[in-house]
Amino acid sequence: MSIFQFQVNQHHYNFFHFVFFICFYFFIVISIVNTLINLPSFNSIKTYHPIMSDFKVKAGLAQMLKGGVIMDVVNSDQAKIAERAGACAVMALERIPAEMRKSNQVCRMSDPKMIKDIMNNVKIPVMAKCRIGHFTESQILEALGVDYIDESEVLTPADTVYHIDKTKFKVPFVCGARNLGEALRRINEGAAMIRCKGEAGTGDVSSAVDHIRTIKKDIEEASKLKSEKDIVELAEKLRVPVDLLIQVIETKKLPVVLFCAGGVSTPADAALLMQLGCDGVFVGSGIFKAKNPERLAKAIVDATTHFNDPAKLLEYSTDLGELMAGISIDSIKDNERLEKRGW
Repeated sequence: MSIFQFQVNQHHYNFFHFVFFICFYFFIVISIVNTLINLPSFNSIKTYHPIMSDFKVKAGLAQMLKGGVIMDVVNSDQAKIAERAGACAVMALERIPAEMRKSNQVCRMSDPKMIKDIMNNVKIPVMAKCRIGHFTESQILEALGVDYIDESEVLTPADTVYHIDKTKFKVPFVCGARNLGEALRRINEGAAMIRCKGEAGTGDVSSAVDHIRTIKKDIEEASKLKSEKDIVELAEKLRVPVDLLIQVIETKKLPVVLFCAGGVSTPADAALLMQLGCDGVFVGSGIFKAKNPERLAKAIVDATTHFNDPAKLLEYSTDLGELMAGISIDSIKDNERLEKRGW
């Protein structure tokens, strides 16, 4: 080979080597940019990446709210109060549960215009409610771009047989439960968060306490099962897949976060439920039915964070002003209780 031929070949080698590395680094940069663009973020859920349909991703989004307080709000001003108080999310609805209970009217999904106004005025996640079984309302809410959907017993159920198949949606769902069976059925349908139902709109926390204790007791009893026969029988009784029940037995907890709701109206209520094993708290009528909602909202958030510190709880519970009067659950007829909705 002549010196001239060697130099030509060397130039070709250097040129192709240069082109290869340019293409390689260009591919790396494009991949990184594409990944960043498709990362899920709150208040931009309407641009979900297809991976968001995966249950683990949706359950992971719900985990991000753990230890926080989610507050019901009916307008952007209330949403701003909740955000300033430290709420981890807000639930946008046209009327708080206490007013829904009094109305005796059919309660439906809120006007998307109102929900969108709240979304545009806060940076924290925004949830919205749909009726049990009303998958079209949930389709509308997903198209709107809410961060979570609550298939809620507070609204008038649309279907008395089926809940929504939540696996068909990219947005995470929250669902209520009173016991392990209800919780696992909702999770099997695709719920990414469970909240004990309590009795919404009352200011009476006793049902919420009963539900969280029942769920915890049911998990404890299930965890004692050793034989395959007993586990299969319990799964059939609860109407859930065996592998889902086995997961609970092995971990001694639900595979999603467990919040508490219904009747929470004081910092002490929130701390009580956290001490009983909740991962966070929903507060509905309690805050904005109080005389000083700003002060109460902050106190409930602080109490949820420091739920095991009696000295701090004393501080948070002092001089809050007049609280929600509420109604005793014992005064509500059994067939009028919202917690009974769902199956």
